Amino acid sequence: MIVRAYPLGMARASSNFNVEDGRESGVEPHKGLEFDSADDAREFYNVYATRVGFRTRTGQLYRSRSDGSVSSRRFVCSKEGFQLSSRTGCPAFIRVQRRDSGKWVIDQMHKDHNHELGDVEESHPSVLQQKAPMGRKSSVEVSSRKKLKLLAEVDDGQPCSSGSISVKRVRTGADGQPLAEPYAGLVFTSADEAYNFYVRYADEAGFKTRIGQLFRSKNDGSITSRRFVCSKEGFQHPSRVGCGAFMRIKRQESGTWMVDRLQKDHNHDLEPHTGTHKKSSTASKKFIDEVNGGLDSLDLLEINNGVHFNSSQGNNIGSEWYRLLLDYFQSRQAEDTGFFYSVEVDNGVCMSIFWADGRSRFACSQFGDVIVVDTSYRKTNYLVPFATFVGVNHHKQPVLLGCALIANESKESFIWLFRTWLRAMSGCRPKSIIADQDMAIQQAIAHVFPGTRHRFSMWQIREKERENLRSMSTEFNYEYEKCIYESQTNAEFNTMWNALVNKYGLKENAWLKEMYEKRESWVPLYLRGTFFAGIPMNESMESFFGTFLNAETPLGDFIARYEQGLEQRREEERKEDFNSSNLQAYLQTKEPIEEQCRRLYTLRVFQIFQKELLQCYNYLGIKSYEEGTISRYSVRRCGNEIEKHMVTFSASNFDVSCSCQMFEFEGVLCRHVLRVFIMLDIREIPSCYLLHRWTRNAEHGIVCDVDSGVSFQELKALMVWSLRETACKYIESGTTSLEKYRLACDTMREGAKKICRHR
Repeated sequence: MIVRAYPLGMARASSNFNVEDGRESGVEPHKGLEFDSADDAREFYNVYATRVGFRTRTGQLYRSRSDGSVSSRRFVCSKEGFQLSSRTGCPAFIRVQRRDSGKWVIDQMHKDHNHELGDVEESHPSVLQQKAPMGRKSSVEVSSRKKLKLLAEVDDGQPCSSGSISVKRVRTGADGQPLAEPYAGLVFTSADEAYNFYVRYADEAGFKTRIGQLFRSKNDGSITSRRFVCSKEGFQHPSRVGCGAFMRIKRQESGTWMVDRLQKDHNHDLEPHTGTHKKSSTASKKFIDEVNGGLDSLDLLEINNGVHFNSSQGNNIGSEWYRLLLDYFQSRQAEDTGFFYSVEVDNGVCMSIFWADGRSRFACSQFGDVIVVDTSYRKTNYLVPFATFVGVNHHKQPVLLGCALIANESKESFIWLFRTWLRAMSGCRPKSIIADQDMAIQQAIAHVFPGTRHRFSMWQIREKERENLRSMSTEFNYEYEKCIYESQTNAEFNTMWNALVNKYGLKENAWLKEMYEKRESWVPLYLRGTFFAGIPMNESMESFFGTFLNAETPLGDFIARYEQGLEQRREEERKEDFNSSNLQAYLQTKEPIEEQCRRLYTLRVFQIFQKELLQCYNYLGIKSYEEGTISRYSVRRCGNEIEKHMVTFSASNFDVSCSCQMFEFEGVLCRHVLRVFIMLDIREIPSCYLLHRWTRNAEHGIVCDVDSGVSFQELKALMVWSLRETACKYIESGTTSLEKYRLACDTMREGAKKICRHR
């Protein structure tokens, strides 16, 4: 029997592309370029990068839903993203996808960089560069024999069909006794026993372990399988090298756990009998089968590469949260390819955590123009600093756009959080943000979202009012509220404010001084001209998770309650989708614009419009100015000389504006403009005043083209999320009965035929 061996990490030259040849010839990446392995592709991109003048990193990977194997990989410029100050969000990358033939092919790429290129020293030579010359045996080659990896086994001169074969060897431990090795079919009485076995095996073999991905039953949510991986699996930390060694166990009907998948080979040096896991194996650490445990101090050391660090920032997140959430994130990624999460690392210590599922990321593409950063955990002594990013959907309901645990309330933490949210949402920048007025948050918003309007959270203002004005009289409170919420012009507000502080001797009140200086971030008069999706200014937005998550929520219940609260909100959205598609509101007038808006708007938004339309009949409009095509109208309430607004209208382009600025703030035309439209017999509202985000079709999104400035990658992500959301709702309807299932199958077949005809 002849064994062909190659140094670990070295790939055989592909019949389509040879990395050594690429090094010599200066081949550039292009779509369709094939490699024998993902490692070959990475090595090629490294060589190309060195020649052009930039460094690379290994980016995102995607796994197959059927077997969990890696189906595609991204290799990016080292300046991709914004996690470090040295990074510039560079878009350059290549993506390779695994074909059925086993080859890896470049299917997506972007060559242009957003930074200067220059000479790059190869501080980490590749394995291919270290290879000894052919034809002579060097000392390096001899000393590297223990690193050899079996790639093919030949019997009678013929290679085996798989091209790779595993050979069972009898190994002995430090005490000379045979070392038990994992193999497919090995059975354990519990997941805890399996984990301890793998830890002991790893200790003798010379590597560390981590708890990897888990899978849950769709029926009852119980854990059905677990993966234990080499600590160098993945690329999230500089010490990790993408090692593929793992052992997966699957729960049997009998209650036992059996090894059903296994990979023993590592792509790095091993250090036999390191003793690194002695402590954990002898301590009989209880493995987490249910989500009611956490991460102990030993596990945290493993996450932080086995070393204690002094963080430069404080951390308000208990270490037990990291294991709980990381296990949850990995299980969600197996079900949702759009699931995103990121952990802030400061001096090797896990800090803030952010996550968003595919549906939240898609929702942001449609409803991310206004976001509420809810940090109301600060109202009370919460067990964990849980914050949410919330938007407003086309039914005027809150929609989740991401979640986070905030390690501390420093400017740096919030900058990391906002940058991470922006990266997860494909650079979708909001027009306005509602968040607390703390200086750290203000500075972070100004840094990450320049040009975005920041409005202070009302709950925090109310808290400060109670704290600083609690001794004031009822009369003062009345005048204070009138000044804040009824002022129509800057001059009127300044006059009322000065009169108020002078009358009650509050000129030296430090808090009132600060709030006056920041008036453009919380007084309605100054905010009406900015779009806030109609979120009221005089009341706080309800917490997205309501009573599901509060200060008393125990660690073990967090995930379950989080999912219950999220599902309830999404069920409410599904009901509104159904109502808007299947129900019609009654018309209250004979105006054509009412029928137009009933046809387009969701039920909830149509109710708002209809109320404004009915109210417009209580107003009188008088033309007060005209020059060319520009006219100005004074619109006042019947019997009320005080309540009046000015409407300006251009007959040339149907441009209209009102001094009340309801459209600018809420995106729906006000009663004053509608009064003028009726006076002028305008029978259809111009399309620019019918925001797509309020229509019934808003959930399907506006799939823009590449010319709009969105990259092809981002455009494809939007299309994938849009189609996935539509398919999910389609599946829910199609599985309610056997008849509907058959109808759904027939419909999909017909749709597939139409798509094929358009190729």
